[in-house]
Amino acid sequence: MSGKLQSIFEVYAIGAGPSSTHSVGPQRAARRFLQALPETPARIRATLYGSLAATGRGHWTDRTLVRTLQPIPVDVVFAPQAGDLPHPNTLKFEAFAATGQLLKEWTVCSIGGGNLREADGTPIPGAPPAAYPVANVAEAMAYCRANDLAFWQLAENVEPELWPRLGDVWDAMAETIRRGLASKQIILPGTLELARRAGTTWHRARQLKGWARDVGLVAAYALAVAEENGAGMQVVTAPSCGAAGVLPAVLYHFKTAKRTPRRRILEALATAGLFGASIRANATVSGAEAGCQAEIGSACSMAAAAAAQLSGATLNQIEYAAEMAMEHNLGLTCDPIEGYVQIPCIERNMNAALRALECAAFTLLTDGRHLVSFDDVIEVMNATGRDLQAAYRETAAGGLAQLWRRDIESRLGKSATP
Repeated sequence: MSGKLQSIFEVYAIGAGPSSTHSVGPQRAARRFLQALPETPARIRATLYGSLAATGRGHWTDRTLVRTLQPIPVDVVFAPQAGDLPHPNTLKFEAFAATGQLLKEWTVCSIGGGNLREADGTPIPGAPPAAYPVANVAEAMAYCRANDLAFWQLAENVEPELWPRLGDVWDAMAETIRRGLASKQIILPGTLELARRAGTTWHRARQLKGWARDVGLVAAYALAVAEENGAGMQVVTAPSCGAAGVLPAVLYHFKTAKRTPRRRILEALATAGLFGASIRANATVSGAEAGCQAEIGSACSMAAAAAAQLSGATLNQIEYAAEMAMEHNLGLTCDPIEGYVQIPCIERNMNAALRALECAAFTLLTDGRHLVSFDDVIEVMNATGRDLQAAYRETAAGGLAQLWRRDIESRLGKSATP
């Protein structure tokens, strides 16, 4: 355990994709480093280590740093084979005077969701602190029962300016969906030449009826956000950029198909954020640390909790939906082809959104009692992630990424679209 829960706004960050750890986090770090400099340097060297180096080009980390630090010249160095690191996503900034003198250096870690940590493990706050009286979901449930509260009411009692801040988060999420559905871009940036499908999926789904229509529309919403992220556009981490399409897709479904009022959507966002904050406090939301289970699995849990609450679930049923969503994502690897947050990332958002709705629906058929708790499954997720080989933790060195290099390129050519 890492102490009490931190603000849910450590989970929700509005920023440019394609990766919270590889673009949002480094961008924040670069701005922080620039502000701390004693004078304007002649040049800056940014060294990327570990996963940041292995997939930094595909995740546009180098472009992000150059753009953020301009007009200062930036030399980005990739060092994927570095030795012991304080975190798989570590970067070092060095600022130099015109004489070559080192003015300042700083080593920092991008730990997931756009959040930062000093190399010695000290957290760098990204949102105003919140004094939660609980350290995990079990304690949150006990506190809510003792005080006759819903999960969202616990957040309301703790988070300053909760509703206007959540309103901004929801507006940004909904705008990303609308923008993604209406995009005229045919092919996503990068060498994969992957076609956008959200708009076509949406138009085709609207011709269907019943269950098939709902499935198609939810899929389109998730694809819309994930494709915007893959294009480097603005998204909201929930809890990461790579998994940013899951929760918005579920909430947008309730808004459009079930005419759910805005206030209830925001309450569901608060509950989802509480579950995300617990994952951050007791495990990780970083694919570089624990594989895609930490990103898509966490997003699926958050969305399942939100959907269950919007469907009238009890505290126990909400917790069960979130637990179930993570349990069946355990072991999910992070193996992005050529380092782009596109394959398998985009379709995983779609699948996780649909799974979240299924978990929420099933939990309503139960009384919410089950053997494995949400906190237990998060502990297992964290341990499983640490046991994964590095090739399956966002380095693009194993799994689908390795298959692409070994087989698909040799048979179809590098520009072919799978």
